Amino acid sequence: MDPRNRLADARLYLCTDARQDTGDLEPFLHAALEGGVDVVQLRDKTLDAAREVELHALVARVAAEHGALWAVNDRADIARLTGAPVVHMGQGDLPPDAVRDLLGDGPVLGRSTHSLDQALTAESDQRVDYFCVGPVWATPTKPGRPAVGLDLVRDVAARNPAAPWFAIGGVDAARLDQVLDAGARRVVVVRAITRADDPRAAAAELRRRVTSADG
Repeated sequence: MDPRNRLADARLYLCTDARQDTGDLEPFLHAALEGGVDVVQLRDKTLDAAREVELHALVARVAAEHGALWAVNDRADIARLTGAPVVHMGQGDLPPDAVRDLLGDGPVLGRSTHSLDQALTAESDQRVDYFCVGPVWATPTKPGRPAVGLDLVRDVAARNPAAPWFAIGGVDAARLDQVLDAGARRVVVVRAITRADDPRAAAAELRRRVTSADG
C-alpha cells in the first residue's frame, strides 16, 4: 500500500487518545476502522515516549489489518522509531524541511493550518503531502486555540488545492453538513467517534455522508 495513494483516497481521519480510562483501545480501533476510518492518529499528551512507542505498535497492527493508515502526531523521533507511514506537525512543531531531514521522503507529512496564508503555504510546499484547516469550531481537544469558522473552509475550498486537505475541529454528525456545504470533502474527527456509543456505526455514518458529498 503506497501511503500517498491511500491518503489521496482518504475521507475520514480519526484522532484518538489512548483510552486509558476505558482500557479498550484495540477493540475501539477495530470498530472505528471497520466503520470506514481511513487514517487513525494516536494523540495523547499524557503518554511518555516509551508508552507511546509501545501503543503505536498496536495501532500499526490494527491499521494494517484494515488497510488503513496510521499517524504519529508532533514527534518526528517517534515517527522514525516506529516507521510511521504518516507524521503530522502543527505550526509550532518542526518545520517541513527539518522533518524531511530527519525522516526522508518516505512518510506522508501533514501540516496544521489556521489561516488562509498558512493553508496556501502548506499547499504549495512540495515537502507537505496534506494539510488540515481548523479548528472550525472551538474544541476542548485544542484548548486556547480560537475557532477559524466556516469562512476559512470556504476560502480554501474556493482555491481548489491540489493537495488533499481536511477540515478539523468540532466536526461531528450534527455539524458535518455545514462543513460539506462549505466545500470540505475530507474531515478529521475526534469525539464524534471516540465518545460514540457505537464507534463502528458512527464512523460508517460519517464516512457515508462525506463520500456522498462527492456526488
